[in-house]
Amino acid sequence: MLVFWKKNRAVILYGTALAFLLFLLKWMELKWLLYSHYMDMYIGAISILFTLLGIWLAKQLMKPKTNTIIVEKWLNPTPVENGLINESAIENLGISAREMEVLNLMAKGMSNAEIAADLYLSIPTIKTHIANLFFKLEVKRRTQAIEKAKRLQLIV
Repeated sequence: MLVFWKKNRAVILYGTALAFLLFLLKWMELKWLLYSHYMDMYIGAISILFTLLGIWLAKQLMKPKTNTIIVEKWLNPTPVENGLINESAIENLGISAREMEVLNLMAKGMSNAEIAADLYLSIPTIKTHIANLFFKLEVKRRTQAIEKAKRLQLIV
């Protein structure tokens, strides 16, 4: 081994020096790269951080905070006793005879056009009567109006 060292001493030292210089150059290149592009790296790191924060926040906001409970309830409106209509409720609500006709035809499942044809009125007139009924019965839909009218014994 000693003979090998003496014979190739210059080559080994020269190779070691070149390796050290190459390492020094690569290290300086890396330092130069980091210093010259440090702002880009900071911006990239911050953008990745905020992207991850946004994803986490969206998942937190999309979680339901309450449990949904579905309650099925059978609504059985009280039937009109002996087929008698509650005239006092009709007077108290201020429902006209024409509005009662429209309400009865609505209860039969007729559309606005069918009611208009049956009563020989225009469709806008029927819509006005229905809007008046909704206001007087304090409802928003036809089904609510029919259910409330049956409960108040306005229709059979």
